Formats: sequence, C-alpha cells, structure tokens
Amino acid sequence: MEIFESLTDPRNPDDILHKLIDIVGITILAMMCGANGWNYIELFGKSKETWLRTFLELPNGIPSHDTFNRVFSRLNSKEFHQCFMEWVSCLYEKISREIIAVDGKTARRTKGTSKNQKPIHVVSAWANTNKLVLGQLKVNEKSNEITAIPELLNLTVKSFCHDI
Repeated sequence: MEIFESLTDPRNPDDILHKLIDIVGITILAMMCGANGWNYIELFGKSKETWLRTFLELPNGIPSHDTFNRVFSRLNSKEFHQCFMEWVSCLYEKISREIIAVDGKTARRTKGTSKNQKPIHVVSAWANTNKLVLGQLKVNEKSNEITAIPELLNLTVKSFCHDI
C-alpha cells in the first residue's frame, strides 16, 4: 500500500469522502479476484468489507461503482502505471527461464456512446510461472498491437529481467 500512497489524488479536496489508497487497494484486490467492471469491484468491496477494514481505513464505507469509475478515469495513468510496476516488481519471484506470454485484448465496456470514442485495446506481458502481469500498454487500435510488443517487452525486461 505504501507504493500507491505516492499517487496524486485528482479530486477536489472538498469533495473527498473516500481515501484514494482505499479506492486503489479495493480495485487491485477485486481485479486480482476476477472483477471485470466497476459494479463488480463495488460488490467485491461490500462482500469483503470486514476483511478490508483490517488494513484499510474506509471512513465512509465502500465507495460506489460510480466513485471507482470517476477516480480511475481522473488518475494520471502514467503515474499509476509506474506505481503498479513497482508493486509488481516487489511481488515478482525471479525464476530462470520464465516464460512470458504476450497477448492483446480489447477491454470490455470501454466503447463510448459517441461515434468517435473507440474501445480501449491493451497489450499485456504475462509471467506464466508466477501467474503475474508484468506490464501493459494501451494501443490506439487492435491493429497496433504488433508495434507495441517491442516497447512492452523492453519495459518488462528493464523492470524484471535485468539480472537474469
């Protein structure tokens, strides 16, 4: 949790009901357990609230799905990515001959209602043995995945494999 405390809170201080670290923590834990949308993240938080209170403050309970959505849509994505990669590197167990799978996906429910808003496409590097996402890059279109792979692998190698 200490790693994510450095994130800049994008919200107006007068409007804050929930701590940023609580929102980020619940989101990461929920996604690790298979949540794939803001409603599921809220549901995870409510179903695990007693346990979450053992290490999160939750002064106003579990945030709503709209709050999770609003906060993450305003977060500085590069700053969050940097914190996330630092956190993952703390978890990563170095194993020689680790297999890294690369895969592109279109995030569900990310296409906007306007004609110009396209769905979000990401390319991920996955450490098979450790069952861990090593990195992700957003690409403009699904067809740009191939050009993003070298950049993603370069980030992954710099972060995790420099001494393997």
